Amino acid sequence: MSQIGTPSLDQLQVLVCVIETGSFAAAARRLNRATSAISYAIDTMEFQLGLTLFERIGTKKPELTEAGRALLSFARSILHGMDKLKARAVSLREGQEAEVSIAVDVMLPTARLIDALQAFQAAFPTVLLRLHVEALGAISQLVLDGTARVGISGPLNVSAEGMERSQIGHVRLVPVAAPFHPLARAGRHAPGDAREHIQLVLTDRSPLTKGQDFGVIATKTWRLADLGAKHALLLAGVGWGSMPDPMVRGDLEAGRLVELDLPDWKDAYYPLQAVWLSQTPPGPATQWLIDRFAGQV
Repeated sequence: MSQIGTPSLDQLQVLVCVIETGSFAAAARRLNRATSAISYAIDTMEFQLGLTLFERIGTKKPELTEAGRALLSFARSILHGMDKLKARAVSLREGQEAEVSIAVDVMLPTARLIDALQAFQAAFPTVLLRLHVEALGAISQLVLDGTARVGISGPLNVSAEGMERSQIGHVRLVPVAAPFHPLARAGRHAPGDAREHIQLVLTDRSPLTKGQDFGVIATKTWRLADLGAKHALLLAGVGWGSMPDPMVRGDLEAGRLVELDLPDWKDAYYPLQAVWLSQTPPGPATQWLIDRFAGQV
């Protein structure tokens, strides 16, 4: 078997253009070439591949052979990849990041995250994005150790050298329990009632804010490192605890959870902030993402 040659990008472009325009002459007009040059490019590619790509007999309009149809999708994929490579090169030349790594707090409402990432994808199609989801101090820890370029973090009640912060709103926390939990059945409570029931508390997996408590009023606590697990246990009536309002709004409306009326609980708002290191300030794409989060407020 003779060795297969390698078609050029120009030949692949000609192949796709002939199919898109419907004729060799139309492809020649689009590419600003002579029709003979289009025919020569196709003939040369067929010779290199050892395949007939177009039917030559009994057709007025160029029609692909079975082999031509099989190779067309590959040709389009290669050309698309080259377009992406050139777009990436232009972005890098203009100072845009090749990749943005971001760590977000589990308390960030999902709707806000989806809005920001969908808009980011449309605005920066050539920039790769790496997403980490963590809780509490773990967000800032990922930024400090260089794993993430920017973090969308909750309150950080410690001093972190070289850390810049920008407020991007907050999320309301509501105390909830399953409707069959004792606290839910009792209605309004006297001060101190909630302390006698197990409170499910989100705990920190990072050493940065290890040991700090956020919104804990009960003497009996179960500590979990996963907000999804906490949500599941609340639905099962294992304990009570606070949750981001957007995350449990559907449960409250459907009666799967009940918002508790606790004298010891004051309206709580979990502040959200963008954090990054002074020595590695946000690039254009990263700053755009921070601004998008800030603009949602």
